[in-house]
Amino acid sequence: MSATTIIYLIIQIAAGAIGGNIFAKITQFTLGPIGNTIVGAVGGAIGGFIFQGLGPELSGIAIGPALLQAAIGAVSGAILTVFASLFMHPIDY
Repeated sequence: MSATTIIYLIIQIAAGAIGGNIFAKITQFTLGPIGNTIVGAVGGAIGGFIFQGLGPELSGIAIGPALLQAAIGAVSGAILTVFASLFMHPIDY
Protein backbone atom coordinates (compact mmCIF):
# COMPACT_ATOMS: atom_id res chain seq x y z
CA MET A 1 0.00 0.00 0.00
CA SER A 2 1.25 3.41 -0.87
CA ALA A 3 1.12 6.38 1.45
CA THR A 4 -1.60 7.96 -0.69
CA THR A 5 -3.78 4.87 -0.35
CA ILE A 6 -3.38 4.86 3.43
CA ILE A 7 -4.25 8.56 3.68
CA TYR A 8 -7.34 8.04 1.51
CA LEU A 9 -8.35 5.08 3.68
CA ILE A 10 -8.08 7.23 6.81
CA ILE A 11 -10.19 9.92 5.12
CA GLN A 12 -12.82 7.34 4.13
CA ILE A 13 -13.00 5.83 7.62
CA ALA A 14 -13.37 9.25 9.28
CA ALA A 15 -15.93 10.41 6.74
CA GLY A 16 -17.86 7.15 7.08
CA ALA A 17 -18.07 7.59 10.85
CA ILE A 18 -19.26 11.16 10.42
CA GLY A 19 -21.72 10.21 7.67
CA GLY A 20 -23.18 7.37 9.74
CA ASN A 21 -23.70 9.65 12.73
CA ILE A 22 -25.19 12.53 10.75
CA PHE A 23 -27.58 10.28 8.85
CA ALA A 24 -28.66 8.58 12.09
CA LYS A 25 -29.35 12.00 13.66
CA ILE A 26 -31.67 13.09 10.85
CA THR A 27 -33.50 9.77 10.50
CA GLN A 28 -34.88 7.08 12.76
CA PHE A 29 -32.16 4.61 11.77
CA THR A 30 -29.81 4.63 14.74
CA LEU A 31 -27.64 2.18 16.63
CA GLY A 32 -26.60 4.64 19.32
CA PRO A 33 -23.63 6.99 19.03
CA ILE A 34 -20.92 4.34 19.35
CA GLY A 35 -22.73 1.89 17.06
CA ASN A 36 -23.27 4.58 14.42
CA THR A 37 -19.60 5.53 14.58
CA ILE A 38 -18.30 1.97 14.29
CA VAL A 39 -20.70 0.88 11.55
CA GLY A 40 -20.20 4.14 9.66
CA ALA A 41 -16.41 3.78 9.79
CA VAL A 42 -16.62 0.20 8.52
CA GLY A 43 -18.99 1.34 5.77
CA GLY A 44 -16.61 4.13 4.78
CA ALA A 45 -13.71 1.68 4.54
CA ILE A 46 -15.72 -0.83 2.52
CA GLY A 47 -17.05 1.84 0.17
CA GLY A 48 -13.56 3.22 -0.30
CA PHE A 49 -12.10 -0.17 -1.15
CA ILE A 50 -14.89 -0.85 -3.63
CA PHE A 51 -14.41 2.55 -5.26
CA GLN A 52 -10.65 2.15 -5.46
CA GLY A 53 -11.13 -1.26 -7.06
CA LEU A 54 -13.67 -0.05 -9.61
CA GLY A 55 -12.89 3.62 -9.99
CA PRO A 56 -10.09 5.52 -11.64
CA GLU A 57 -6.59 5.57 -10.24
CA LEU A 58 -6.19 8.76 -8.24
CA SER A 59 -2.57 9.77 -8.02
CA GLY A 60 -1.14 12.20 -5.55
CA ILE A 61 -2.85 13.94 -2.68
CA ALA A 62 -4.93 16.87 -3.84
CA ILE A 63 -8.10 18.55 -2.64
CA GLY A 64 -10.33 17.17 -5.43
CA PRO A 65 -9.59 13.47 -4.95
CA ALA A 66 -9.56 13.85 -1.16
CA LEU A 67 -13.05 15.42 -1.21
CA LEU A 68 -14.25 12.66 -3.52
CA GLN A 69 -12.91 10.03 -1.12
CA ALA A 70 -14.59 11.82 1.81
CA ALA A 71 -17.92 11.95 -0.02
CA ILE A 72 -17.72 8.26 -0.91
CA GLY A 73 -16.84 7.39 2.68
CA ALA A 74 -19.69 9.46 4.11
CA VAL A 75 -22.31 8.04 1.75
CA SER A 76 -21.22 4.42 2.17
CA GLY A 77 -21.03 4.90 5.95
CA ALA A 78 -24.59 6.23 5.98
CA ILE A 79 -25.83 3.37 3.79
CA LEU A 80 -24.27 0.68 5.99
CA THR A 81 -25.66 2.39 9.10
CA VAL A 82 -29.18 2.19 7.65
CA PHE A 83 -28.82 -1.49 6.75
CA ALA A 84 -27.34 -2.36 10.15
CA SER A 85 -30.08 -0.43 11.92
CA LEU A 86 -32.78 -2.20 9.91
CA PHE A 87 -31.16 -5.54 10.69
CA MET A 88 -30.98 -4.80 14.42
CA HIS A 89 -34.38 -3.10 14.67
CA PRO A 90 -36.71 -4.35 11.91
CA ILE A 91 -39.69 -2.21 10.96
CA ASP A 92 -43.01 -3.93 11.62
CA TYR A 93 -45.82 -3.18 9.17
